[in-house]
Amino acid sequence: MKIYKNLTVQVLTAIVIGVLVGLIWPEAGKHMKPLGDTFINAVKMLIAPIIFLTIVLGIAKMGDMKKVGKVGGKAIIYFEIVTTFALIVGLIIVNVIKPGAGLDFSHLPKGDISQFTGDGAKLNWVDYLTHIVPSSMVAAFADGDILQVLFFSLLFGFGLAALGEKGKIVIDFLDKLSQVFFKVIGYIMKAAPIGAFGAMAYTIGNFGLASLVPLGKLMISVYLTMIIFVFVVLNLICRKYGFSLWNYLRYIKDELLIVLGTSSSESVLPRIMDKMEKFGCSKSVVGLVIPTGYSFNLDGTCIYLVMATVFLSQVFGVHLSLGHQIMVILILMLTSKGAAGVTGSGFIVLASTLSALHLIPVSGLALLLGVDRFMSEGRAIINLIGNGIASIVVAKSEKEFDESKHIEAIKEMKNGTLSTSA
Repeated sequence: MKIYKNLTVQVLTAIVIGVLVGLIWPEAGKHMKPLGDTFINAVKMLIAPIIFLTIVLGIAKMGDMKKVGKVGGKAIIYFEIVTTFALIVGLIIVNVIKPGAGLDFSHLPKGDISQFTGDGAKLNWVDYLTHIVPSSMVAAFADGDILQVLFFSLLFGFGLAALGEKGKIVIDFLDKLSQVFFKVIGYIMKAAPIGAFGAMAYTIGNFGLASLVPLGKLMISVYLTMIIFVFVVLNLICRKYGFSLWNYLRYIKDELLIVLGTSSSESVLPRIMDKMEKFGCSKSVVGLVIPTGYSFNLDGTCIYLVMATVFLSQVFGVHLSLGHQIMVILILMLTSKGAAGVTGSGFIVLASTLSALHLIPVSGLALLLGVDRFMSEGRAIINLIGNGIASIVVAKSEKEFDESKHIEAIKEMKNGTLSTSA
């Protein structure tokens, strides 16, 4: 295969060109935003039906409803344990490095945070839980709300499975329809380099690398923590369940680059579901774990949230006792799930966390606006890595992992012949 046809090379080249355009011609870079937005919208257009088809087919083919409940319950427990570890790791490192200590915030650029603080005040668990149930089936798909689509898909899958042989004709139809959608997403992914270029050119052109300098220590601390989390915590999990973290990362390298370029893990949701199946996980496990993980298993977001909270306390000279810091973890264990899928969710969760603490000025969020866009790539990448590993762990623990498919996928990856329908 010629190197210029390789998606990894195409996306990486597009990211580099996007950075150069943003640096050299920032005004032109700002006008590239529609390219990134259009690509992400094209992928989002297909996310709801692909989640629906994957979950329904997985449940219908599994047949055993008790097993479906067991897989879902095991996934939620895993998510809570691993995200708690992410919070603890972030808390330890931000206390050791102290990126906010001695920082003169009077000279830092500030932005308008009224939108986020307003939404943060409205964030509560009653509304969140009732929102999971859509007012209509059409609304769930029209809004592209992952949790609502997930809820409806589970009910539909249970109903279809209960029909037994009578439902076989529907299952066959949905199976063929699923193949069509994955073929379409394959066409869209050919435009991934254009989307990555547009998003990166806009980010650099609009925010500029100069905005990173004052808060560079925070950025370095967050990225260092994310690297430690992946290669220590997640690596230990991989070892325990008998698979290589390095092989897994190499296997999803195209998806990681697309997320880096677009700053959105949703841009590869259909593709990562397809790849996890080919990696050895059963369709039913992938269908339940990956979409749920996009709302409940946000390792990168958790790291950023806890470090940003303590960073702001250091900037404003607010001493957080051990009790206060434990309270931060407990609050974030809840609020980090409460704003899933909401635009600007990181700031909304931070606003609600600071409001609950009553110690750190919520207005301090304005200091983070300049660098948040540059840290969102890291958050999205770690979230993606964590969700893929979660699906493998749950599949292996439920004996829903095909070792022969896994060996074949690794062999194809090493030979450079890996292909995906998404």
